[in-house]
Amino acid sequence: MPTVAGPRVHWVSVLTVVFLAVFVLAVLALVAADLWFTNVEAMQKVLASEEVRHAVRLSLLTSVCTLVLVVVFAIPVGYALSRYRFPGSVVLDAVVDLPIVMPPVILGVSLLVFFRTPVGRWIESVEWMRFVYTVKGIVLCQFFLTASLGIRASKAAFDAADQRLERLALTLGCTHGQAFWRVAVPMARGGLAAGAVMAWARAVGVFGPLLIFVGAVPMKTAVMPTVVYLEVSIGHIEPALAVAMLLLAMAMVALVLLHWLAVGRRRWWAS
Repeated sequence: MPTVAGPRVHWVSVLTVVFLAVFVLAVLALVAADLWFTNVEAMQKVLASEEVRHAVRLSLLTSVCTLVLVVVFAIPVGYALSRYRFPGSVVLDAVVDLPIVMPPVILGVSLLVFFRTPVGRWIESVEWMRFVYTVKGIVLCQFFLTASLGIRASKAAFDAADQRLERLALTLGCTHGQAFWRVAVPMARGGLAAGAVMAWARAVGVFGPLLIFVGAVPMKTAVMPTVVYLEVSIGHIEPALAVAMLLLAMAMVALVLLHWLAVGRRRWWAS
């Protein structure tokens, strides 16, 4: 890497590092406040609660199911957006990104309204396809809020993959399906994995639409974020913080894994 002429310390470097330090300290201050307000005994007491353990299990179960759905959709959709050009592709890109900018509460309202339409009522009339106020509804909310992140990460990964290798595979006798699975997907696997981690972390923290679409019934549809809300609503700050710290720990693990994947599997502490 060529050296940069001029002093290493100048007003731009000082100013940007100061802003970086202020932001990092602000985030760490929030985490430190949470740690100061709770303790190990409170964490153990909360995690011993059957309602909390049910919420943790339900959060993990629904987020993993959502992750599978996101991967199933993100890989082909991201590939199509990356490789094909057709009229209206800009509009399709905007529609795919819409759930990212849509307020989560609006998504919950939209889902509830949809299932009051004739089509939605027909779906609800089928026993195994009921979504409103059910566990399947949790997965549906999580999917709509996270799929766009997975698709966008998938598209970026395929954009970065060398298309010439796919064309070379076709000239060597591979079918389009073989070129996709044996060349394109392996080249994009780092970005695809990072998108999957990001989608899972987002799914675990979904809150707004769940209150509207599936409710927050303990031992039925209450997941970790809704448990935090329920505890705070009745003034139980310590139990809410204990669950929040568990969510924070899960998010931190996901972020470490995400950054590890982003730097090409180099040691994350040296990056």
